Amino acid sequence: MIEIILYAIGIMYTPGPVNAICLNSGIQKQKVIISFCAGVALAMFILFSSVSIVGEKLMNEDMLQWTSVIGALYILWLAYKIFTSPVINEPESEPKVLSLRDGLMLQLLNPKGITVALPVATVQFPAAGITGLHIVMWCAGLAVLAFGAPLSYYLLGKLLGRNIRQERYLTIVNKLMAFFLVFVGINMGITPFLYTT
Repeated sequence: MIEIILYAIGIMYTPGPVNAICLNSGIQKQKVIISFCAGVALAMFILFSSVSIVGEKLMNEDMLQWTSVIGALYILWLAYKIFTSPVINEPESEPKVLSLRDGLMLQLLNPKGITVALPVATVQFPAAGITGLHIVMWCAGLAVLAFGAPLSYYLLGKLLGRNIRQERYLTIVNKLMAFFLVFVGINMGITPFLYTT
């Protein structure tokens, strides 16, 4: 059962679109993004439990491709918003707070989330004998882990942001994060089509 936790941490805590956005939010001195992290956790709970209940038959190659395309388009839209958003370097200004809906939608459309849920729910849960109510408990526990991933990147960004004071450096960080998201979005959108048989 420890393999399930290690696999989930290995995927959820590595860089990806959700974690990159949270890192950028911390650097940009945005407010605490607890609701966004809760949206990510809720999305992971939905993914784990729905895949566990419905099973492997729901997520076929075609569905993964469409999810990847929709997720990629959403991430490209977020990259555009980050690239064009003004840098807020004034302590008295009110930066935009990422919402629960933002976290929920981004993670539901993030193939990285599906990459975590599919093997855990369809292979690792049955192999470990996790069934019935235990599935719900495991899904809730893994959702708590999912909550911590973007929050840890946000806190790291806050630490880095303390050392970045000039607006031009913050603008450069914004642009770099936007380009990173463009790369992730394009890669996410085309990868499933490259490996079809």
